Amino acid sequence: MSLHTVLCERLGSRYPVVQTAMGWVADANLTAATCNAGGFGFFAGATTEPGDVENQILAIKARTDRPFGVNFHMFQPNAEEVISVVIKHKVRAVSYGRGPDAKTIKRLKDAGVVCMPTVGAVKHAIKAVELGADIITVQGGEGGGHTGAVPTTILLPQVLDAVKVPVVAAGGFFDGRGLAAALSYGAAGIAMGTRFLMTKESPVPRPALDRYLATKDPTLIRTTTAVDGLPQRFIENAEIKRLESMGLPARLAMSMKYARQWGKESGLGPIAMAKLGLKVLSSSENSFAQTVMAPNLPMLVQRGVVEGNTEAGLLPSGQAAAMIDKLESCEELIARIVSEAEARLKAVSALVAAN
Repeated sequence: MSLHTVLCERLGSRYPVVQTAMGWVADANLTAATCNAGGFGFFAGATTEPGDVENQILAIKARTDRPFGVNFHMFQPNAEEVISVVIKHKVRAVSYGRGPDAKTIKRLKDAGVVCMPTVGAVKHAIKAVELGADIITVQGGEGGGHTGAVPTTILLPQVLDAVKVPVVAAGGFFDGRGLAAALSYGAAGIAMGTRFLMTKESPVPRPALDRYLATKDPTLIRTTTAVDGLPQRFIENAEIKRLESMGLPARLAMSMKYARQWGKESGLGPIAMAKLGLKVLSSSENSFAQTVMAPNLPMLVQRGVVEGNTEAGLLPSGQAAAMIDKLESCEELIARIVSEAEARLKAVSALVAAN
């Protein structure tokens, strides 16, 4: 038995296992390691510094000869840089959450790039397909970072019934049982973020990884709107509690400070920052307060997963972290998941045959 689905055909991977593009985590090394192990890795282009995207693409190519993907969103300052480099280097796929529009998607598709957005609601899946998406990744509420309230077991069949393109399941997956279950639902594969964050190739500092490993209660990996006004899932810590205790004016003031710092690091002056804010506000469902608070996220997440500060930073995580007790290499992880999934599918097939 060999697990090979339409997802493998579209992406060029050996197995239907996708590593999601976690900001500041899905670097060149982790992306290449995933691909070399038979999965499909997405590089976190959305958090790559302007001017450095091509360097990182070349770094991935130096580590693997397998196809890989790049993540981006249209509200990042260097969105055009990412798109141009993806097309230039014939990157297999792009993933995205916010934007792009139909014109940009057509530009990518015409260049042979597979467009694979991540959605958290049925209406967003339908809209993404209308805009030209080739594959849809569905993230249920168990997933990390920005997430919705509908669990994967409900959202996945809803989207499978609503669209005619291949669907990948995300949110709550960490082993072969999950892969077998997703395939049984009708999904073309699974996508995992937290499980790949917790691997030997992950760039996350050891103190932060130890905090992930030590979190065994899934209720402590919870959603909050205190960071930027939108529901996001993090491991509960001192910073989450501090943010939740602050009033809106205090959070907005903090956001302005982080906005100035982020703009300086991104090479954006006050006018460019204002234009970017207006673009976000006019092109999304975000409120004014959510737009102003948006800079909180990158600054605090970097403090957690880049600097390893587990109390003053934020640790984005899916609830699957509570089920992970060791760090495996990408090779070990994917081999185990595939073996477990094959065993479960074989066992279920035997039940059907017996009847």
